[in-house]
Amino acid sequence: MFGRTLDVATSWLASGLTVGRGLRVRMTARQPEALLELYEFESCPFCRKVRETLSELDLDAMIYPCPPNGTRFRPVAIERGGKKQFPFLVDPNTKRELYESDEIIRYLAHEYADGVVPLAERMGPLTTLRSGLGSLPRAGRVHVVPSKAPATPLELWSFEASPFCRIVREALCNLELPHVLHNVAKGSAKRDSFVARSGKMMVPFLHDPNTKSSLFESAEIVRYLEDTYRA
Repeated sequence: MFGRTLDVATSWLASGLTVGRGLRVRMTARQPEALLELYEFESCPFCRKVRETLSELDLDAMIYPCPPNGTRFRPVAIERGGKKQFPFLVDPNTKRELYESDEIIRYLAHEYADGVVPLAERMGPLTTLRSGLGSLPRAGRVHVVPSKAPATPLELWSFEASPFCRIVREALCNLELPHVLHNVAKGSAKRDSFVARSGKMMVPFLHDPNTKSSLFESAEIVRYLEDTYRA
């Protein structure tokens, strides 16, 4: 019980230190025809900045987790992009491939939204510092766990600022499980369709098409992922 309590408390603290970024939709962006592809890992402050923007623009993405020492997608990203650097965004709609969180954020704003990058994302080192603070309470939580690859990517309904969603995203990252990230932050235009599917507005919500399993509750989801995919 203490372990779970500490887990949730540190995740709440991480959300507080990031000042609620990724909590609310700033602008509903134009949804790309094909999913954006993001190679990233949960504890990276630069990756967090991009995930926050995805939540705030209400954009979904295909996530390829690349934790340090990962062997499933990290080598793929390095071979494809030519750099050992994250985040790495691939947009199959425009054939663009981008590094650098600030450049990715500007690209998303201009390509799919109103072109305006929020002031909080235009403060250079201060923005990076704010994002980096979110990693401190969860230090050591992201590490590679040997796993079995799913035949089909999983699906996660989430939003960046949720402390419970963070716990699930870390588990997906550690197990290097590819997943479609459906962002449903406050004000999301996708919330009605999500409730129609799931029965209630509650995240995280995981659907595994490989086993036809659907789950709420972060602790239950993490147990499921460990039991199903840990090698």
